[in-house]
Amino acid sequence: MIQSETLELLEWHRLCQHLATFAATKLGATAARHLKIPNSQTQSEQLLEQTKEVYQLESRLTTGLSFEGIQDIGDSLERAERSGVLSGDELLAIATTLAGARSLRRVIDNQEDLPILTELVADLRTYPELEQEIHRCIDERAQVTDRASQKLGEIRTDLRRLRTQITQKLQNILQAKSGAVQEQLITQRSDRFVIPVKAPQKDAIPGIVHDTSTSGATLYVEPNSVVPLGNQLRQIIRREQAEEEAVRRILTEQIAAVKPDLERLLAIATTLDLATARSRYSYWLGANPPRFIQREDSETITLRNLRHPLLVWQQQHEQGQPVVPVDLLIDPLIRVVTITGPNTGGKTVTLKTLGLAALMAKVGLFVPAREPVEIPWFEQVLADIGDEQSLQQSLSTFSGHIRRISRILEALGDGELGLGTGDLGLGTEEKEIPNPQSPIPNPQSLVLLDEVGAGTDPVEGSALAIALLQYLANHAQLTIATTHFGELKALKYEDERFENASVEFDESTLSPTYRLLWGIPGRSNALTIALRLGLKPEVVQQAKTQVGEATDEVNQVIAGLEAQRRRQETKAAEAQVLLQQTERLYKEVSAKAAGLEERESSLRASQEIAVQQAIAQAKGEIAQVIRRLQKGTPTAQEAQQATNALNQIGQQYQPATPAKPKAGFMPKVGDRIRVPKLGQIADVIAAPNEDGELSVRFGLMKMTVKLQDVESLDGQKPEPVVKAKPAPAPVTPPPQSVLEIRTSQNTIDLRGKRVADAEYILDKAISEATGPVWIIHGYGTGKLRQGVHTFLQQHPRVNNYEAAEQADGGTGVTIAHIK
Repeated sequence: MIQSETLELLEWHRLCQHLATFAATKLGATAARHLKIPNSQTQSEQLLEQTKEVYQLESRLTTGLSFEGIQDIGDSLERAERSGVLSGDELLAIATTLAGARSLRRVIDNQEDLPILTELVADLRTYPELEQEIHRCIDERAQVTDRASQKLGEIRTDLRRLRTQITQKLQNILQAKSGAVQEQLITQRSDRFVIPVKAPQKDAIPGIVHDTSTSGATLYVEPNSVVPLGNQLRQIIRREQAEEEAVRRILTEQIAAVKPDLERLLAIATTLDLATARSRYSYWLGANPPRFIQREDSETITLRNLRHPLLVWQQQHEQGQPVVPVDLLIDPLIRVVTITGPNTGGKTVTLKTLGLAALMAKVGLFVPAREPVEIPWFEQVLADIGDEQSLQQSLSTFSGHIRRISRILEALGDGELGLGTGDLGLGTEEKEIPNPQSPIPNPQSLVLLDEVGAGTDPVEGSALAIALLQYLANHAQLTIATTHFGELKALKYEDERFENASVEFDESTLSPTYRLLWGIPGRSNALTIALRLGLKPEVVQQAKTQVGEATDEVNQVIAGLEAQRRRQETKAAEAQVLLQQTERLYKEVSAKAAGLEERESSLRASQEIAVQQAIAQAKGEIAQVIRRLQKGTPTAQEAQQATNALNQIGQQYQPATPAKPKAGFMPKVGDRIRVPKLGQIADVIAAPNEDGELSVRFGLMKMTVKLQDVESLDGQKPEPVVKAKPAPAPVTPPPQSVLEIRTSQNTIDLRGKRVADAEYILDKAISEATGPVWIIHGYGTGKLRQGVHTFLQQHPRVNNYEAAEQADGGTGVTIAHIK
């Protein structure tokens, strides 16, 4: 009972109504309005995963998840199971539902990383053959088609023929008796074909009168000559209706045979629609997915910028006031939070917001708070909010609160506090408080108490509130209580499981700000408000003397704490602005750096392409010079011309020598330098030695520093000291051989090599050779020999080449003469 009372107090039904507006089907809307709250954390986590996956899926799709065609066919399935005959509309609804469910499954199966939804639709059976059969037998107007059965087709052929005969006879009568008819019209009355006849001339067309006009001037007559045909038509129509019913009965029996699978299909479609509604409602709220924490593992409840979902709806749809968020950061050791402050300050709204957040997380909804959202999974959410005064039950406000609190304690699994309605004489006997070390029957409960202990004598009410909160600290996971009793503020300093909070009040405007302040108890504002509202100052001063100096000092301390908190919040806001500016500048600099890197890479690539093209062109021009020298016997003049041409090619394609960087300065005795590491300007008193160290002085201090650790006053770095290296010993070049003698050192065997590999080996050998080189390339196809000769023609160190003597291999060996 207390569970349903709590849902009513928190206005849970209104939130469910809002959720239902985001459902796509009638089934989903009904399920949202009667939302079931899970009984285990596992179920809640599974619902949250469904919401997350639908949220992820709809972010990928352009039009969102479509439930088109899915209808509530539950009643039709029940009637089919009870041997009823479904109508054409009901059969069409079943067919469209099958098609809609198949489309849903196809969309989910085509996506990746959706394990929960994929598993949900894995067992979905949509019976495409049944859908096709329904569409074959029922048209879009929900009528049975001619092709549904051969017999029905024959009956309808007879019907069309008979209607044509009746229409033809009536047309003949209309033409023959045109003076007796009201207008040239054939119509129907009670499935009988009739013509409008003028009342005074009814005898001109004998027949059966089936209807009369309102004025009585027109009679709708079925001529006697047409009556037999009309009777025959009615009989055929009865046969048609019987055959149509037979077709629909067959389809109904097929549906009844698969009723369990169709009910399962409806359940899956409803689950998907409900998950989609949760996702869309969460997106609309700007909510974030919660994570269930274990406070036993020292995890903190984290709900920053938590907003009341019903107030958000009211702001968006009913032009309500802007929603002021609250921050709830509750340490794992805290079991009871007492919220104090003036009336209409937002204390009750804070209770309801937390209660709704806990319930939303349980049913798989995201919580309207800033990430990260971390909250325990509460098995029960129990609340005593509002006034339960009842004249019929002769209950006062206090009695109503006590009745509800008693039901809360019973739901927690223990009534040892003895707060039944029969024990209201709190002043006659002292109630026994349970042992704090007793086992906790239900530790996973959230208890919300509004104005605990109010409605009775302040002294006794305060004592009762203290005893109740101490009891709940031992028997509930978390209790949030609002109060005006100052004695409850001191519980924090007696028990580390208690915490104080207050709602902020702006004395300059005499209005609450609806902000929640943690760690600071609320102070009384009654006297201040009374003074500002015009109450005589002497009366307020007399009241202050009655309150006492101690209370005034406490209020002053609290006011100082509030001012200190406001200063800290102002600094935090300024720091947040600076952080945002820094992040924005970092993004801009990063973007510019990325653009410069991309531009540099592009320039480097274009330069590499230009260099490669220049090298290829230079090679071609050098090869042309070499070919000109190889034609005939070169003279000294031609050799000089070739040398000049090669020099011009080298000057044209050789990259410009980069300018030598400007040498850095070298500190001398008496120079003033900067030491960046020390942030000092010093005087040089000893020049750098060969190890790169110099002595400096700043002020009265002298010290030795490294040359690389100093710089000039204009920012130049000193050039490093290079130690002198010993001169290398002279190397005597080896004597060059003048005899052209073939040895293993000047012989290269290229047989079996590819031309590209042969060129690499040949170039290395020629560059190291001091005399002729014998190149064995063999006969084969001649491609290797041709490639060797082409390479030798272009090589600058090769003077000329010729085939070897027959004894040395003949044309299978080439001798290259090196310059």
